[in-house]
Amino acid sequence: MDASIPVVPPDWRDTNRAHWDERVPLHVASDFYDLDGFMAGQEALRDFELVEVGDVTGKSLLHLQCHIGLDTLSWARHGAARVVGLDFSGPAVEAARGIAAQIGIPEARAGFVRADVYDAVEAVPEGSYDIVYTGVGALCWLPDIREWARVAASLVAPGGFLYLAEFHPLTDVLDDETGTKVVHDYFARDPHVYEAAGTYADHKALTRNNRTVDWQHPIGDVVSALAAEGLRLEFLHEHDVSLFPRFDSFERGDDGYYRFPKGRPAIPLMYSLRASKP
Repeated sequence: MDASIPVVPPDWRDTNRAHWDERVPLHVASDFYDLDGFMAGQEALRDFELVEVGDVTGKSLLHLQCHIGLDTLSWARHGAARVVGLDFSGPAVEAARGIAAQIGIPEARAGFVRADVYDAVEAVPEGSYDIVYTGVGALCWLPDIREWARVAASLVAPGGFLYLAEFHPLTDVLDDETGTKVVHDYFARDPHVYEAAGTYADHKALTRNNRTVDWQHPIGDVVSALAAEGLRLEFLHEHDVSLFPRFDSFERGDDGYYRFPKGRPAIPLMYSLRASKP
């Protein structure tokens, strides 16, 4: 048996969709997403993403696994001529459409599509985009990284690029308390099945659909999958910051990022890459 082939529970998609559908209204109302701040013009994108993606003025951009669309709409605010967000959650797509209407971005400039990411080629309105953008916390919900790469690469227009910002898989092997002990296999292909109430945006929220199924993908698998589809890697950057208090020992800096305490050796907590189509 090929060890790189993931184990896939038959109900993984329905299980995860129910989980995300239930959490959409919690996220819309949360301080974490701060919809009021976003409506007032607050930046939703990370500073390194803005630098690494560069000027999007006049370009078309597809955001895979867009959730409620704040990042998608931010690229429109930065000048993209046309953005499309895709997500498998119907409530998330409806929320994104509502937010776009509230901030005055017309459907002609920002469209949202409900579909599984593996079905994106058939679901999105255009055949290709100048930029295919994805992250943060998206890849772990997909069992087959090769198929993801095939779909994503096929939607990049010639001369365009794919940009990915993700949590570093190294963090998945460490203990949750201190992040100092290796307790999991970095190369594991088995799914992680969890039962946890609440959400990262509101840990105290009362929820019913608490089971999730996810997978970890080593960086080598991600890069190799994109290369196999003919994309050329322009850069792979590793970052010593996180967007969440992933470990109990994390401290929040003035810049809003989470890090290990000062004096502790740093490890990569996120990574970003850009891969272009000739």
